[in-house]
Amino acid sequence: MADVAAKERKILVAVDEGEESRHALSWCLKNVISENSKDTLILLYVKPPRAVFSPLDGTGYLFSADIMAAMDKYSNDVAECVVEKAKKMCKDLHDVKVETRIEHGDPRDVICQMTEKLGADVLVMGSHGYGLIKRALLGSVSNHCAQNVKCPVLIVKKPKSTATNN
Repeated sequence: MADVAAKERKILVAVDEGEESRHALSWCLKNVISENSKDTLILLYVKPPRAVFSPLDGTGYLFSADIMAAMDKYSNDVAECVVEKAKKMCKDLHDVKVETRIEHGDPRDVICQMTEKLGADVLVMGSHGYGLIKRALLGSVSNHCAQNVKCPVLIVKKPKSTATNN
């Protein structure tokens, strides 16, 4: 049993702007990370590709370089903000190393690629809890990752609010 406790694990947590990913990280900190472990927690944020705006938008207006630059800056600011919030949630960890990565692309592909590339022992992610139709249209990132990565995948569902259940 001592061998198990001493193993250095790489735990990759996919984070985004949603409450679901914050809940997944919080759950991971309480239930997966053990104090005094030699675990490495890797917080991964994937910037989705910019919607394919050619310099012309749908109405035929030309986007200026300033607007394109502002959109990129906003995307970078969002990424930094999400990663900083996630890091703050980890501030009480003592022996656990916390690393952050910001990547760019389709989250489904990038999360799978980074899980492999970084040699993660487990992937933790939240579930948006989309209904059947929305999931069919948008595709589920967590489902895609669960099907395609080689390591165990922990999908943390955010409990539904009990305030409405009388």
